Amino acid sequence: MELGGDEPIYLPADDKVDFHRIIFARGFYASALHEIAHWCVAGPERRLLEDFGYWYHPDGRTQEVQSEFEKVEIRPQAYEWILSASAGFPFTVSCDNLSGDFEPDRVGFMQKVHAEVLSILEAGIPLRVKMLSEALRAFYKTPELSHNTFVVR
Repeated sequence: MELGGDEPIYLPADDKVDFHRIIFARGFYASALHEIAHWCVAGPERRLLEDFGYWYHPDGRTQEVQSEFEKVEIRPQAYEWILSASAGFPFTVSCDNLSGDFEPDRVGFMQKVHAEVLSILEAGIPLRVKMLSEALRAFYKTPELSHNTFVVR
């Protein structure tokens, strides 16, 4: 983990730095958790690619591009919510399109992320997320996660 500037990024090891780095935006805790969530989603091959090889269209996306963005963000944001709850930190869904020419359906997206969290809890939290969740819960002394932990507001 490394404090960064305006935009978060994942950088794999290279000839200048011999370890992978998650650089999170402006020291924001939520940014760090979000980037860690992407790390949890990425497999071994993707962890060798800058930003895990994900496409990213900057702020100002069209409605069509925003819809595609939200599809690939559901799982990472579900993991982020699990990690946030584990740390006792509030979670806010991110549509990440402040200057687009339309208003994203934040509530609809939040409901999709919420459904994904509940599905993950039912199926069993994947090992990476589970290990991080348990470490955060132990450190912050937060209660065990349950369906009731995750409420759409």
